[in-house]
Amino acid sequence: MKALFFHQIFMNLKSELLAKISEQGGWVNTHAHFDRAYSLDENSVKEIYAPLKKKWDIVDTLKRSSSVEQVYERMARATDLMLQQGVQAFGSFIDVDEAIGEKSILAAEKLRAEYGNRIQMKFVNQTLKGVLEKDARYWFDKAVEFVDIIGGLPAKDAGREGEHLDLLLSTGKRLNKPVHVHVDQFNTDEESETEFLAQKVIEHGMQGMVSAIHCISLAAHPKAKRESIYELMREAQLSVISCPVAWIDHPRTERLAPSHNAITPVDEMIQYGIKVAIGTDNISDVYKPFGDGDMWTEIKLLLEACKIYQPNVLAEIATKNGLEVLGLEPTFQRKSTSSSIPANEINTIQSI
Repeated sequence: MKALFFHQIFMNLKSELLAKISEQGGWVNTHAHFDRAYSLDENSVKEIYAPLKKKWDIVDTLKRSSSVEQVYERMARATDLMLQQGVQAFGSFIDVDEAIGEKSILAAEKLRAEYGNRIQMKFVNQTLKGVLEKDARYWFDKAVEFVDIIGGLPAKDAGREGEHLDLLLSTGKRLNKPVHVHVDQFNTDEESETEFLAQKVIEHGMQGMVSAIHCISLAAHPKAKRESIYELMREAQLSVISCPVAWIDHPRTERLAPSHNAITPVDEMIQYGIKVAIGTDNISDVYKPFGDGDMWTEIKLLLEACKIYQPNVLAEIATKNGLEVLGLEPTFQRKSTSSSIPANEINTIQSI
């Protein structure tokens, strides 16, 4: 009796997704901190379990002790890693405050001179000292003249978050620069920073110019509350940057909330037409000691946690959306003038 052989064609969705990303010019790493990349050492490793808000101050030691050349070397190493992965563009926050002065600015200028013809880059000012106190305001004003995108962290001006956002958004509007803001990072329904940011965007007439980074706490709210915030975000044309690995380590608590992952609820957001991009956040530093800047790891975690299995949807998150939130144009020619995700692919997500 002859053995029966069956030929079956297997779909390889990973290969299909990677091919689509390549066709779109390559990955876009929309959020990172290259000036602190590869800074983990025998001293900072002792602090890796410290709470986030404590780490905001812990890095002062690194910032004060680093030379311009050391900052540049860290940024160059991270940029080389991006090039090795076929990343076409990145956006990196850089520290500009009393602890580091202008060293990151000078390093970023050198990086642009050395690598600018190989990869598109945008710089954003980190505001770990806030923006309202006298010294913080001095360094904020100095930073915004150099950076491409205005950065913010409202939690550093606790109790005055509205003033913090007013300054960011009015500065962005005055200089005609986009604004990227860290919000809702602690995975709790006690936070509602994304909602407040959307309200402020509308108040300042900055629709389509602002991106919210992380938005983890959105998923901790009841569905009706989440949906009302998504509606407001859509009105504000507020984009979102998700960094899946950065917050998947959020510690469990006894606080009751809807069942959810510690990740940006991207699957729900795209149902409302909210533009979502992706980033690596920290690389091998006190914040993320095992962070390796791998773009595939980021998109893989996002697609599994949010159950998004459509290559077209994922490819836009990894490429086109990132370019748009960074204010960049693609460096390749599209085969079609249409760049929207097919409606049937978006609708399929909820039914899987």
